[in-house]
Amino acid sequence: MSRYVKDMPLNKDPKFVSFMMNDYLAKNRFTPFDYKGEQVYRAGDAMLEGFKYLKWSFEDGNFHIEAWMKSMGKEMGLDGFVGCLQKKPYKESLEQIYTLLEQDVEIPEGAEGADGSVTVAVNTVDNAGAGKIALVFGILSIVTALLIPLAGILFGCLGMNRARLGSGSSMAKQANIGKVLSVIGVVIALINWLLAILL
Repeated sequence: MSRYVKDMPLNKDPKFVSFMMNDYLAKNRFTPFDYKGEQVYRAGDAMLEGFKYLKWSFEDGNFHIEAWMKSMGKEMGLDGFVGCLQKKPYKESLEQIYTLLEQDVEIPEGAEGADGSVTVAVNTVDNAGAGKIALVFGILSIVTALLIPLAGILFGCLGMNRARLGSGSSMAKQANIGKVLSVIGVVIALINWLLAILL
């Protein structure tokens, strides 16, 4: 499957676009990565959620972004059923950045500082929803670990994934609690599973 590609005209200052993208990359835990000789950004891990990749550019008022995931050695676009539990949140986060890039930014007259810089308040990426969902998945992980160990492991893994995203948001405390509960749920599920096999 091919990469997810989006091009959009964007009449914005390059500094604003760079600030917004760097904020998005930091809050979603992307780091620079050399992908087959191509400079891209990568987030995630190989064991739990797979790797997510992103490449972007902004030239002459045109914003270009490429995003994909990698599974079993192949690139996977963000559409389709395979891997939908990981693709959907990734695609939604990209749609969030498009909306934020298009926001109106008004620079008040005489707002320049002594060094020529301007401070302007803008809306940035906030993965608060991921923090809330991490908490819910953590609770579900513990509850289901006692009844259906496999479901406890599944909810625990999903909770840890969402907690990673939510840890840099306004709901960081809930995300961290969700991560702890998810780990506890996975441990309980594994113990419950082993006891069922041994007894």
